[in-house]
Amino acid sequence: MAQTGGDYRMATLPDGREVEYLVEGDPEGFPLVFHHGTPGAAVPYPRVARAAADRGLALVVASRPGYGASTALPNRTIGDIAQDIAGVLDDMGCQEFITLGWSGGGPHALACAATLPDRCRAAAVGAGVAPFRADGLNFFEGMGQDNIVEYTAALAGRHALRPLLESEAAKFDAVSIEQVADALGDLASPADKAYATGEFASRLLASINRGLTHGVDGWLDDDFAFTQHWGFDLADITVPVSIWHGTADWTIPFAHGKWLAAHVPGAVAHLYDNEGHLSLWSEVEVIFDDLINQAGL
Repeated sequence: MAQTGGDYRMATLPDGREVEYLVEGDPEGFPLVFHHGTPGAAVPYPRVARAAADRGLALVVASRPGYGASTALPNRTIGDIAQDIAGVLDDMGCQEFITLGWSGGGPHALACAATLPDRCRAAAVGAGVAPFRADGLNFFEGMGQDNIVEYTAALAGRHALRPLLESEAAKFDAVSIEQVADALGDLASPADKAYATGEFASRLLASINRGLTHGVDGWLDDDFAFTQHWGFDLADITVPVSIWHGTADWTIPFAHGKWLAAHVPGAVAHLYDNEGHLSLWSEVEVIFDDLINQAGL
């Protein structure tokens, strides 16, 4: 039976950690694992839940370690998260899945594709970040200054990054839904500011604030993971992958999407003029349909 209200669950992993996850859409459907952005956590999203339910998909969103109610995992790599997803799927009694990662979730979708090839049928990356030291990519070119400052602090270490993130977390805690677009500062292009309203803005703010309920550890460890080796090699990916990105993205510049499309084996590129980091969400139903097709479901 389809549902859109959501069902929070906790998966206990072999190492004793717990992972919070949310199931929406069709709870009996084929799992579509969604990797949230940075910072963030699993929260209901009615529009996307309806899109999943309409396609017979169980929309599964797990809060990464340190976010929401998930146990922190200091010094984690991006590749580590794939094993957390395997644990969540085991908890659900599911074997195979498809996956979509958005923004900071993008690399984690690729980790699933690379390290769980026997379970991951297809992966998609929406507005995703590329490796920090990627050959042939100027990581910061075209990026909003706020993110440049954040990544630079991550390179300096915890003593520099933690107070910066704590200050940002306090800001979002005081933001109203109507203020979300302005709170994004120079990371939001005009296309993104126009899109960050209504249900989308409400969901984005809820995801950020739930993720930061118990502090900034999840955000901190995400940032460190992005600036280190990802813990797997893109060359190991053998499952179908699609890359989705827009030219009006000031959070994760368009060049990141182009680089991933050129370096993920067999990747199919869907590169849009004038879509931003957030406004690209307008294509989520198209992305779902493409994932279903790529996986042969």
